[in-house]
Amino acid sequence: MNRMRNAWLALLGALMVLISGTAQAALQITDDNGVVVTFERSPQRIVSLLPSLAETVCELGQCQRLVGVDRYSTYPASLTKLPQVGGGLDPNIEMIVALRPDAVLMATSSRAGDRLRALGIKVVALEPKTHADVQRVMLKIGQLLEVPDAQRIWRAIDAAVMAAAQSLPAGARGMRVYFEVNPGPYAAGEGSFIGETLTRLGARNIVPASLGPFPKLNPEYIVRADPDLIMIGQRSVDGMAQRPGWMTMRAMREQRLCVFTTDESDTLVRPGPRMAEGARLMARCLSEKIATKKGGARP
Repeated sequence: MNRMRNAWLALLGALMVLISGTAQAALQITDDNGVVVTFERSPQRIVSLLPSLAETVCELGQCQRLVGVDRYSTYPASLTKLPQVGGGLDPNIEMIVALRPDAVLMATSSRAGDRLRALGIKVVALEPKTHADVQRVMLKIGQLLEVPDAQRIWRAIDAAVMAAAQSLPAGARGMRVYFEVNPGPYAAGEGSFIGETLTRLGARNIVPASLGPFPKLNPEYIVRADPDLIMIGQRSVDGMAQRPGWMTMRAMREQRLCVFTTDESDTLVRPGPRMAEGARLMARCLSEKIATKKGGARP
C-alpha cells in the first residue's frame, strides 16, 4: 500500500515539475500599447518594421533571427541583404505573412498591427522616444530574445554618452541649438532622445519640451529664436538659405551650421544602440562651432 502511494506521489511530483516547466517556458511581453503578447518560446524568425528595433536586435547579438526588415533599415550592412517589406507605416502585409515570422516588431504608430494580428501573427509594438525609453526597449527586446546582458549593453551606451559630454571644452556649453530632424520643418524638442543628449552635452535646445518630442514648427519660430548653432542633415540643407528670414539668423550669418551626411543623420535620428555615436557627432559639432570670445554664447 505504501509502495503504491509512494509511486503515485512520485508521479504527481513529476507531473507538477512538467507543468511548472511548461509554464516557465511561456514568455510574456507587454508592449508599449499595453498589449500582453505570449510566446511559447523565444521567437526565432523576426520581422522588424522600425530601424532602431532591428539595430537593437543586432546589438544584442541576434541579427540572425531577422528574416525581414523595413526599407529604411540599413545598419548593420547585413540587413540590406534581407527581404524589405515596405515602410513601417505602409508594410507589405502579404510579404510579411510569406516570411512566416514568429514575431513582428513595429512602432506603436504603425497601423499594420491589427491586420497582422487578425492573420494570427504575433506583434510587439515598441517605440522609444527618450533615453529612458531606449533603455526600456533594449531590456524588453533582451527579454524577448532571452539575452541576459541587455543591461550591460545599455550601461555601455550611457557611459559613452557621458564620455562625449566630458570631452567638450567648457566654452561649448550653453550654446543655443536648433536640431532639424527633417524638412517640414520637424525639430528635435527638448524632451526627445536627441534633445536629452543635447542637454547632457551642455547645449540649450531652442525647442522646449512643452512643444513635444518632434514638433513641426512654423519657420518663423526658428527665426525668432535665433539659435547660436544649427544641426541639420544633408537631406534638409538644400534650399535652406532661401527660407524666409533665415539668412538674418546668427547661426547662418556666422556659419555655425553642422550638416550631417545621410549616414550620420540616420545614426542621429534613431533611438537605439548608436545613440553613443550620435552623441559623439553632436559633441564634435559643438566643439568645431564653439562660440568665439567676441560673440560668445548668449545667456
